Amino acid sequence: MIIHNSDRLSYQLMDQSNAQDLFELDQNPEVMKYINGGTPSTMLDIENKLLPRMASYTNQDKGWGIWKTNDLQSKVYIGWILVRPMNFFSDNPQFNDLELGWRFKQESWGKGYATEAAKHIMHALIKNKSASQFSAIVETENTASIGIMKKLGMQFIKHDLHKDPLGDIYVDYYSLKV
Repeated sequence: MIIHNSDRLSYQLMDQSNAQDLFELDQNPEVMKYINGGTPSTMLDIENKLLPRMASYTNQDKGWGIWKTNDLQSKVYIGWILVRPMNFFSDNPQFNDLELGWRFKQESWGKGYATEAAKHIMHALIKNKSASQFSAIVETENTASIGIMKKLGMQFIKHDLHKDPLGDIYVDYYSLKV
């Protein structure tokens, strides 16, 4: 699956060669605030945790993976959009319910990039008949991401424990059936 450019952004499925981009994004404590409390990732975290996890769910034909997002005008990398089955790292992954997630550089915040990118990728996945539902998880305090979820048409489902091999956390679940 190829995701064509949107109005302001271009998209490319990330792989092992994007380790430096992933590392660079994770160096800002504000970017990491709702990921792990604000601790920047080390290159060892990227190489030993993030890249193997990403490789385990990346499927170009289905559009699963982490989509590198660049500003079309400047060609600068500004962040990424995650696409993978909900509960992928459990005994019961939801292959028709795709999780959307995002992480963007702080200097790109407030410009609508994350919403544009998530909406564009979601619509490409709908056209590709990749899912019947889209979901996202968020810490209750992360109002900016909740705003993006609402702009995508997602609605609050529940507050519950999200289980993950990297650590369990209570989050809000949002979802949209298509």
